Amino acid sequence: MKKFVVIAAATLGMSLSASLHADTERGDPERGQAISTPCIACHQADGNSVNPAWPKIAGKDKAYLFKQLMDYKAGDRSHALMNPQVAQLDEQDMRDLAAFYSTQEASPGRTSADDETLALGKQIYFGGNISEGVAACVACHGPGGKGNPAAVFPKVAAQHGAYSLDQLNQFSKGQRHNDPGRMMRIVASRMSEEEMKAVSEYMATLDPK
Repeated sequence: MKKFVVIAAATLGMSLSASLHADTERGDPERGQAISTPCIACHQADGNSVNPAWPKIAGKDKAYLFKQLMDYKAGDRSHALMNPQVAQLDEQDMRDLAAFYSTQEASPGRTSADDETLALGKQIYFGGNISEGVAACVACHGPGGKGNPAAVFPKVAAQHGAYSLDQLNQFSKGQRHNDPGRMMRIVASRMSEEEMKAVSEYMATLDPK
C-alpha cells in the first residue's frame, strides 16, 4: 500500500510538474530580483533566511516556488505574513520571483542536535519506520535531499530544522494541505514528534550543493 501511495503521488506530481514548468519557463530572474524587496525582510536578499522559523528559498526549483506562491494566492496554503504579501502579486510576478530565487545558492545548514538524534533522523530519512507505515523520505527527496524537480518535490537539504519540523507538524494536523495526493499528510500523521524533530535536524545537515 505504501509503495502504491508513493507511485501514485509521484505520477500526480509529474503531471503537475509539466504544467508548472511550462508556466515558469517565462520567468525573468532579473525582474524577479528587482521586485524582491518585500521578500528581503524575512528571506534575505539571496533567499537564505537567518530566522529558523522562516524557510530558506535559495536554490529551490522554480516550479516548486511558483506552486507555493500560487497556493498562497489561492488560499490553499496559509501564513499570516505570506498571504497578504502574495495577494499583491500577479502570476508574472510569481514566475519572476521563482526564477530569481531558484538561481541563488543555498547556504549550509546548521544543527545543535546530538548524535543520537541525528542517527534517528538518518534512519527515518533513508529507511522510514516500517512498523508505523512511515515511508522513507529519500524516495521523494533523494539521497542528498535535493528533491525531485520533475515531480515538484522540494529540496530539503540545509533547510532550517525548526522550519522543517513546523511544516511536518502542520501536515500531520492537516493545517497544511497543498501536498499532491495527501502524501505528506499521510506520512507526517504516522510520525512521532521525536521522529519529526530528528529527521528535520538531519535534513539540516545535508549539503545543499
